[in-house]
Amino acid sequence: MKELFKKTIVAILTFEAKVLLRRKKPKIIAVTGSVGKTSIKDAIYTAIKDQVHARKSQKSFNSDIGVALSVLGLDNAWNNPVLWLKNILDGAFSAFFAREYPEVLVLEMGVDRPGDMEALTQWIKPDVVVLTRLPDVPVHVEYFDSPEEVIAEKMQLVHALKDDGVFIYNNDDEKIRQEAEGVRQQSFGYSRYSTSHFMIAGDVVCYDDAGKPTGMLSTLTHVEQTATMTVEGSLGVHHAYNYAAAVAVAHVLGIALTDAVESLKAHKPTPGRMRLIEGKQGSTIIDDTYNSSPVAVEQALQTLKEVACKGKKIAVLGDMLELGRFSTREHERMGALVADSADMLVTLGVRSRKIAEGALEHGMSEKVILQYEDVHRAAKELQEKVAKSDVVLVKASQSIRAERIVKALMAHPEEAETLLVRQSSTWLKK
Repeated sequence: MKELFKKTIVAILTFEAKVLLRRKKPKIIAVTGSVGKTSIKDAIYTAIKDQVHARKSQKSFNSDIGVALSVLGLDNAWNNPVLWLKNILDGAFSAFFAREYPEVLVLEMGVDRPGDMEALTQWIKPDVVVLTRLPDVPVHVEYFDSPEEVIAEKMQLVHALKDDGVFIYNNDDEKIRQEAEGVRQQSFGYSRYSTSHFMIAGDVVCYDDAGKPTGMLSTLTHVEQTATMTVEGSLGVHHAYNYAAAVAVAHVLGIALTDAVESLKAHKPTPGRMRLIEGKQGSTIIDDTYNSSPVAVEQALQTLKEVACKGKKIAVLGDMLELGRFSTREHERMGALVADSADMLVTLGVRSRKIAEGALEHGMSEKVILQYEDVHRAAKELQEKVAKSDVVLVKASQSIRAERIVKALMAHPEEAETLLVRQSSTWLKK
């Protein structure tokens, strides 16, 4: 009965969204990829919202029902049938009678299982597709026979582009470059790796007078224009990619590079994505708890390795889910990277024991490796380990709920509602 109810809701809201798109004909910017979809979507919105009337997908609404809700401008009703009924009524009004509507929709579109993207592209025909990255072992691969099938599923969105549509892609990803041939395109990437339409140079970490990291700087060049991109309150090379992609989208919409970069100065990085948070005992937390996959953990650990730190570097890593037969290998591989980037390792969950094994095999002492299955216990005991000037990276798949670790380590836990992921009443009850 519950599944039938869900299918009925999805069908009705999708129909209403189709009607609304046919009536209002907004430009559609569709974002997909195996990592970074939400962060790039949010950056795109920031880059264009001062110049055009735009709407973005809320949070990480990228499934069939999430995309429909985003088009209609409705909230997730979760398990409340009364609110779903209200959504249907509000959606019907918007579909048939709404006068005001955004000129541009920035939609995040993801896949969990075979057929997901095909279903979405039956009614979503984007003007611009932004493809973030296609790693060797994407998340959700356990529901596909191979990583190549995940790539093929995501590429259906590119094939659904309108005849005059533009494909914007990460030129530093060899898999994407192979898929980009024959499509009207704009690329972004680091100058040290490739020649792209939007060239990134540098990813310099910024520090305050006490030596604590505060953000990062990089530069962006397009033709003969160059601008400095500033990220406040977060770390990671992925921000440079996100901002470059956002400026590329703005360019397609006719927005000047200088205007887009100026708008991005006010951008607030998405919660749970390498956000810098003040920790207890004068420590610094790198909160990357939204979700986890091998390529994202690899990037996070590289950032931890490169950041200057007067204290210890502590990596708190939880299970990476939905990796299927690649799970054991990838968790062990992350352990090898931890041994080269952190002074201490804390693991959360059963699968992450393999991270600990990998770290041990690559020279990390068992004295600095702690393993937990209970997040609450880990949070309590870790508070006693964190000291002044330590940098603590926290990352795990969302079901681990590693944001609870971050909240326990925050200097100001009363700010959790605005700084952390999954702080709604619905999530807090789970």
